[in-house]
Amino acid sequence: MSYISKPRIDHPGLKQNALGLTRRDYEGGMSTLCAGCGHDSVTAALVQACWELAIPPERVAKLSGIGCSSKTPAYFVSGAHGLNSVHGRMPSVATGAAAANRDLHCIGISGDGDSLSIGMGQFCHAMRRNLDLLYLIENNGVYGLTKGQFSASADRGTKAKKGEVNQQPPIDPVLTALAAGATFIARSFSGDKAQLVPLMKAGLRHRGFALIDVLSPCVTFNDHEDSTKSYAFTRQYYHPAVNMDFVPPAEEIRTAYDEGEAMEVRLHDGSELVLRKTDEAYDPGNRANAFQYIRQHLDQGEFLTGLLYVDPESREMHDLNQTVERPLASLAPDSLCPGSSALPDILARYR
Repeated sequence: MSYISKPRIDHPGLKQNALGLTRRDYEGGMSTLCAGCGHDSVTAALVQACWELAIPPERVAKLSGIGCSSKTPAYFVSGAHGLNSVHGRMPSVATGAAAANRDLHCIGISGDGDSLSIGMGQFCHAMRRNLDLLYLIENNGVYGLTKGQFSASADRGTKAKKGEVNQQPPIDPVLTALAAGATFIARSFSGDKAQLVPLMKAGLRHRGFALIDVLSPCVTFNDHEDSTKSYAFTRQYYHPAVNMDFVPPAEEIRTAYDEGEAMEVRLHDGSELVLRKTDEAYDPGNRANAFQYIRQHLDQGEFLTGLLYVDPESREMHDLNQTVERPLASLAPDSLCPGSSALPDILARYR
């Protein structure tokens, strides 16, 4: 994957992890996302989590589909394996990578459109197989690359840049994951690094499918056409010499609040999001209670954050399929291919 490289500046005083690597060794290229985009905060948390866990960069496989979120793999762990797949098909590529080499730490970066629309089927089957994958949804409720149309996670009543109001109910990825049988489910906010980094570390250590739905605001699509300050109004009444665009810089939104508390977060467009952290009494080991609890707070207009469900006894894809302990990618061709003599017995299973 192509990206703009960062200038390499090392300082002898930089703290090192157990591998002797600094945080800089887990960074990637320069971000080309809008200034203030929540996705860059997610990238910073990923860099921190991988560095703290001392994961060898060459043992990381980072994969994505299409969308603003899918640019993220270019921005962390430059020494890792990386691939942008087609729209909504990242889970298939991740399945192949995890199946071929069980020693890889697979990290899938997706968006609400990539996961909950065109990629919904693949998203669900990756959970069904309990693929050993940290699956991050950078959830902003819009299609950012195609000018801010509603995505499947947009809340009913949300007003778009062009003024239309969304009348469709949203698909909640956390409730979907609970229903589909995911074995690690969490939600966080891009501006809450103190919560997000530990969740990422737990997801990377979980053996099986680990979903983190990250609410990540879009800074660009908050200028409605009925405003005389909007880009559309300016283009209509002025005649620039060249066709270009500009997204004004904005500050990243950051939060800090205690367990069990609710907090209103004002987004760049003036709207508000209500986050509530789970408290110590919450039991993340009961799937049915988790579903009811999350649904109850969604009905109150609150997004629960934290570890929402985990099954520490789950069996991931390699255990379920009884594969060999050695990564398949390291086996010799004669071990992988049984030869033509075995073909009749294989075909007989399907008759």
